[in-house]
Amino acid sequence: MPPSLPSTINIREPRWDQSTFQGRAKHFFMVTDPRNLLLSGAMLEEARRVVEDYRAGRIPPGLTEDQLWKAKYIYDSAFHPDTGEKMLLVGRMSAQVPMNMTITGCMLTFYRTTPAVLFWQWVNQSFNAVVNYTNRSGDAPITPSQLATAYVSATTGAVVTALGLKSLTKHLPAIIGRYVPFAAVAAANCINIPLMRQRELKLGIPVTDENGNRLGESTAAAQKAIFQVVVSRIGMAAPAMAIPPVIMNALEKRAFLKVPSGAGMGRLVFATPLCCALFPQKSSIPVSRLEPDVQARIREKDPQLETVYFNKGL
Repeated sequence: MPPSLPSTINIREPRWDQSTFQGRAKHFFMVTDPRNLLLSGAMLEEARRVVEDYRAGRIPPGLTEDQLWKAKYIYDSAFHPDTGEKMLLVGRMSAQVPMNMTITGCMLTFYRTTPAVLFWQWVNQSFNAVVNYTNRSGDAPITPSQLATAYVSATTGAVVTALGLKSLTKHLPAIIGRYVPFAAVAAANCINIPLMRQRELKLGIPVTDENGNRLGESTAAAQKAIFQVVVSRIGMAAPAMAIPPVIMNALEKRAFLKVPSGAGMGRLVFATPLCCALFPQKSSIPVSRLEPDVQARIREKDPQLETVYFNKGL
């Protein structure tokens, strides 16, 4: 029989070194793989069982290290890292490529009329709202009324921004008009993400020491987390929305959705994990940059601690 798997493998952390961009990219290529969407509920529950059993010190006979890591990444793709709850299917990062490919293609094609811009921006921002809620940081519950308020304010603000940008380009060349969707998405991300995660900005997100021991909640950490996510999301949209307008403008009479669905999908496959990898999932912040009361509580527990960590969300 093969030797029993050691119980010292740290599957609470990614398999690859997260202090390097290459290590983070490998991690997110696994988490955002669209094939994860095809996994059955039984396979997801089996992966959860393997991960939870291993963390509890129960190691099934014959389990290999590769099988353990595969289960861990299946688990990570479908279950929230803080709450442990199964995430909404369309809100998972593995749904980013197929969902964004479809929505981006429609936004780049149906951009001439105000109703079309309004509708597709609403679809896009509704999707983003689901993603932002699903991948929020922290484990504090959100009431239905809070969620509804966040959704309405986020989507309304984002759609109004898109319409405002469209009105500014009415008398400009068509090629400029084709960039309205990208400009709108970039501006809307700056609105949608903070509003859907406004509870974090008000109450803070959990901060821990290097070993994962919870030290308190910090709004300063929440601000940094949300800023990093906004930058990553804008980066994800750029390859699929900033390049195709030039091509589509030249091929408009002959092409329909061929460019976004073909070349666009290829860009999204790489852009999503690479932009997620711009910042570590387990981000850090100096204790000195936290709120004074949070600093004081941390100093009481560990006067020598200089850095705390938090889950930035996605």
